[in-house]
Amino acid sequence: MAEIIVVGAGAIGNASAYYLAKSGAKVTVLEKDSCIGNGGSSRNGGGVRQSGRNPAELPPVMYGVRNIWPGLSDELGMDIEYCQEGNLRLGKTEEHLKILRELVRDAEAGGLAMRMVDRAEAREICPFLSDEVAGASWCPTDGHANPLLVTLAFYRAARRLGVDFVTGAEVVSLRKKRSRVVAVVTACGSVYEGDGVLVAAGYGAGKLLRTAGIDVPMAPVLMEMLVTEESPPMFFQMLGAAMSDFYGHQTKHGSFIFGGTHGFEPYTDSSRLTGTSIAASNTCRGVIGYFPVLKDLKILRTWAGVLDDCFDHIPVIDNPVEAPGLTVGCGFSGHGFGLAPVAGLLLSQLALGGSPALPLDRFKYDRFRAKARSGNT
Repeated sequence: MAEIIVVGAGAIGNASAYYLAKSGAKVTVLEKDSCIGNGGSSRNGGGVRQSGRNPAELPPVMYGVRNIWPGLSDELGMDIEYCQEGNLRLGKTEEHLKILRELVRDAEAGGLAMRMVDRAEAREICPFLSDEVAGASWCPTDGHANPLLVTLAFYRAARRLGVDFVTGAEVVSLRKKRSRVVAVVTACGSVYEGDGVLVAAGYGAGKLLRTAGIDVPMAPVLMEMLVTEESPPMFFQMLGAAMSDFYGHQTKHGSFIFGGTHGFEPYTDSSRLTGTSIAASNTCRGVIGYFPVLKDLKILRTWAGVLDDCFDHIPVIDNPVEAPGLTVGCGFSGHGFGLAPVAGLLLSQLALGGSPALPLDRFKYDRFRAKARSGNT
């Protein structure tokens, strides 16, 4: 029976542990924080979307939406609040509509059923839209789920299958034996050894992977969210805007969860998981511009999280040839939650030396190898 050490107890790490154990492996998960899911897994907007993605990510996310997400609550024995009511990405100007048409064109080229809708049809889908909305892209198979519950559900299911979780165990280095990565060392000096190591530790993976000679080009980007007071059921589509003014949805219990971009993310302090004075007000202006009916809702809480923004904005899902025994899942660039179940499945298959359910050529580590430049130097 294979023994795998998993580093990181977020949604992807826990999903990997679950699928590993389901395949018969013995698994130990090490998490640096005192609780599970304290990184991006508990600090994101919960989108399970296929629309608006890099074309490379379409095959795995579409596989997850078709084959994993719809039955995940039953499989894991816990309601994860998965809601598949579609995704409206909204626009007000011709420039916005041009952006949305390009997104639709890319999606259709990748086999995703997605289309443009005019103002009237957008309002049929969601009657609460501002009169300023000129049109939208529409993906009826997109949805959302509760990130905390998804992370917890994979954790509980993994525990039932015998997975050991150790919290407060910060892994600081990877250790090789006979040229294979088979062990990790924690900050307190403890050594955990197995047949292989799977690293799914978000931005923290970068520093750790460098101890085995693997250097994934990532940067930490602070993203911020807010949650409102409860409201009567209004609409349950996943929502967004062409210029990323905001994104979010109404939850099962009535609160709205929204995030947004303001352009200053690369210049904010990502070492502190606290909100800035810019984000919440900017997101609220974006929301009210598209949904004036929400203008009087009270904000209950704001929070921040760090995403692992990869150089080309798509993840690494690979067994790097430079480090046999090592499996890497990082650089999800803010797209990781919707990919979490299928990423966990694929990583578990790689860690056990099997053939992955989907081709992973676009996610290989070797895409970052330096290439010879033509011309004079």
